[in-house]
Amino acid sequence: MMEVRKSEIYRYLGYSKRKKIEITPEIDHLIDECIADLKKVITPATVYKRLPLAWLDEKTIEVGGMQVASTSLAKNLQGCHEVFLFGATIGIGVDRMIKRAELSKMAKAAIYQATGAEMVECVCDELNEQLRQDVAQEGLYLKPRFSPGYGGTPLSLQRDFERILHMSTIGISLTETCLMVPSKSVTAFIGITDQKTKSVSGCAACDQQDCPSRKE
Repeated sequence: MMEVRKSEIYRYLGYSKRKKIEITPEIDHLIDECIADLKKVITPATVYKRLPLAWLDEKTIEVGGMQVASTSLAKNLQGCHEVFLFGATIGIGVDRMIKRAELSKMAKAAIYQATGAEMVECVCDELNEQLRQDVAQEGLYLKPRFSPGYGGTPLSLQRDFERILHMSTIGISLTETCLMVPSKSVTAFIGITDQKTKSVSGCAACDQQDCPSRKE
């Protein structure tokens, strides 16, 4: 059973004790309602591959025929010579619920957006933990995951993820601008290292201050 973190939904919605923006009982009840609604329609699915990682220079990597030059990604993958590429989604049902709510109740549409974002993060965290346990048997560790589009990495890398992972097998397709459909989908690199790391789940800190996954 997916354990949805309401604290994360609050964060996505912009609520913050530090900013003195409080949740009202009415909003809290609506969030509970939206969580229940989405749990009925989500169809979580994941796909991943473990691949060798080559270093072309100090900030450029090559994996699966994909070359990426990014200082932030290189910093994240420092010490790695293998990497997992993965894709995850919670399905198209969430997008349909959001569109339906946009026609009648925008507050509910916003909560569906935030709840869907949290739910796909939960799917990513579950896969992260599975992969962590797998490599731990080899005495290895995982770096925090790092998604295309952040830290100087182009969103066009989604085309390479699509090619390498065959993401259509879990229902993910790309628009002309490389946005994923369903919208509540995630792709990421996860570095594999023999050096113990401090964090094994959640996305990597990068240079993007407006990243929706950045904690306060």
